Amino acid sequence: MGITLAHTTPEVQKTGHTQLDAAKKTKLRKAVQEFEAIFVNTMLKAMKQTIQKEESDDQSFGSDLFDDLFNIEVAKAVSKQGSFGIAETLYKKLTGEQLRTDESDTASLLQVRAPKIRFAQPKSITSTNLQSSSSLTERVNRFHSIIESIAEQHGVDSTLVKAVIAAESAGNPRALSSKQAKGLMQLIDSTAVAMGVSNVWDPEENIKAGVKYLKILLEQFNGDVKLALASYNAGPSRVEKYGTIPPIPETQMYVSRVLKLWKAFQSMEGKNHE
Repeated sequence: MGITLAHTTPEVQKTGHTQLDAAKKTKLRKAVQEFEAIFVNTMLKAMKQTIQKEESDDQSFGSDLFDDLFNIEVAKAVSKQGSFGIAETLYKKLTGEQLRTDESDTASLLQVRAPKIRFAQPKSITSTNLQSSSSLTERVNRFHSIIESIAEQHGVDSTLVKAVIAAESAGNPRALSSKQAKGLMQLIDSTAVAMGVSNVWDPEENIKAGVKYLKILLEQFNGDVKLALASYNAGPSRVEKYGTIPPIPETQMYVSRVLKLWKAFQSMEGKNHE
């Protein structure tokens, strides 16, 4: 967990609780919730093994994968809502405080801080209004007019574009990933070249290329947003190979996150999507 409990102050020894700063409490909350999620997932698997299946039941890789993903999601949900109380008990034992669970509503989703990501600092981009303390909504909406114009030009929902930007770069035009994906829509060099980008660090050029590429993917997969998003993250060849969202944890989580963000932006702007 990255939290050392061995050395404590006299006050800590007296109360029996560890004094942690906000950052370490966040890590601890995540750790105890993950522990409970693992416990619940193991329990679900054990329960499933007690149920005899007919020989004719589908034992395909796909069904097993779906079951595992379902178990994991159920386990996470149970842990976050504190239904079993394991995470709550561990956290209270260590800190003497109640465990605060994460809010699941779309409003809180839009208030998350910038993710851990490396930043390039090209001279052509200033640091004005790029503070990580601003909300995700504020960071993305700084490019509202550009997004609206380009999205309309390519026939793509502007709130979907905002969701992709939020998930990819958290609205920072200087974002540079460990895989060298750059800018607001995290373009890799080959994609940037294919989309005719001359300056990947220019927010308008970056968004224009990202939306153009997203439109191509939407057309390639007959308007299926989930498959288009999976392709944006993992590449269209992998999606074509599986005929669905690839069984890649990162891609599965990415699609889910963008869809949630899309719903949040839609709600905020008084729109709806199927």
